[in-house]
Amino acid sequence: MYPYFRLLKLLVFHHSRETFTLNSESVIKLRVCLVDIDPFMELNNGRYLTMMDFGRFDVASRTGVWKLIKKKGWGLAVAGSSVRYRHKLRLFQKYELKSQVVGHDDKWFYFHHKIVRNGRIHCTALIRTAITSKNGIVKTQEVLSAMDYKESVAPMPEWVKAWAKADELRPWT
Repeated sequence: MYPYFRLLKLLVFHHSRETFTLNSESVIKLRVCLVDIDPFMELNNGRYLTMMDFGRFDVASRTGVWKLIKKKGWGLAVAGSSVRYRHKLRLFQKYELKSQVVGHDDKWFYFHHKIVRNGRIHCTALIRTAITSKNGIVKTQEVLSAMDYKESVAPMPEWVKAWAKADELRPWT
């Protein structure tokens, strides 16, 4: 089941946190709960991705994207991911979720997520996202213009460009 209560808590809590730019890093403190674990008493691999949703929601709310999406009737969609699991997180362990926009192209925003405990990276993911309307994907430049965003977004790292290019080569059949 999706952790709606925890998401609601995050969205309510964000109002007391400072706003930041698309280049800033969101850091959320979390704990592995009973509903997050698999039969081996560790954070389920799918739950890592669900927790990363929280990071993207935090970035969207603190940059003003969330208000813009609600105002325009737009939505958020994940369109690709690459995940690397390194170390286990056990029941009740605390950890930090670090999320940051690492670039964009004409259609996609790319997020890099890190799940860290005591300075040790347990999982990383590159997530390709889009803002959507009833007509399809909203171009990133239209989103930035609608936000009246004046700062430049950091240039997309080469490793992100390489992943995006490799992902486009993958057959759909």
